[in-house]
Amino acid sequence: MRNSHARFTACPFGAGLLIVLMVLASTLTGCRWTSTGQNTVGVGMFQQQRYSEALQQFQQALRSDPSNPDTYYNLAATYHRIALSSKQKDKRLIHQAESWYHQCLDLQPNHVDCHRGLAVLLAESGRPDSGIRLLKDWAAKNPQASAPRVELARLYQEFGDASLAERYLDEAINLNTNDFRAWAAKGQMREKNGDLQQAKKDYEYSLALNNQQPELYRRVASVNAQLMRNAATQIANASSQPEQPDSYDGMRR
Repeated sequence: MRNSHARFTACPFGAGLLIVLMVLASTLTGCRWTSTGQNTVGVGMFQQQRYSEALQQFQQALRSDPSNPDTYYNLAATYHRIALSSKQKDKRLIHQAESWYHQCLDLQPNHVDCHRGLAVLLAESGRPDSGIRLLKDWAAKNPQASAPRVELARLYQEFGDASLAERYLDEAINLNTNDFRAWAAKGQMREKNGDLQQAKKDYEYSLALNNQQPELYRRVASVNAQLMRNAATQIANASSQPEQPDSYDGMRR
């Protein structure tokens, strides 16, 4: 979510699409103050998993300011969470979420969080090809924009296609070397591949570009802890090796 004072950015890829869905909690968007703060209140309720109350706040925000695309996104993401976090995916709620996402994009065609949310919804509801097509169409309409490439990389990473994911991330960085989302995603890919030192560098570069990424600070702390454990293990292994005797060729001199 975004609130009116700060933008909370999405975390790097998770392990599976359900983790990406969890990102919606940190990317819901806050209000313009013309909406009298209902979006901000709704964001707080969403984060407390008080979804029905959050929906009431977002509906009030919509009545206060029907031109704010963030409100439509908040409604979509909340219905999305309710529909897909239950054991039985509710097709009616999925349809409602999809409708709100589309209304958000009608108002703001380049809404990054909305494209991500809708692509994940399509994939989670058995339409992964539609999710990919949505993002590719967005990229085609914005050939100089890095954001669509980052989101394509996210989705391909979740599908297990690391090669395509990396290709799109490289394209995104070539288009915009200051895209903090791209560097965060690059770091996650490096971390997954075991290249912890490079992952740390990518994460830290992303944070230098945008320090409002609480999840990324946690990733850096986790990588640092893993690096320290690895170093301690190497030291312990080295100290446990028996000393080798001086070479002896069996001859008397």
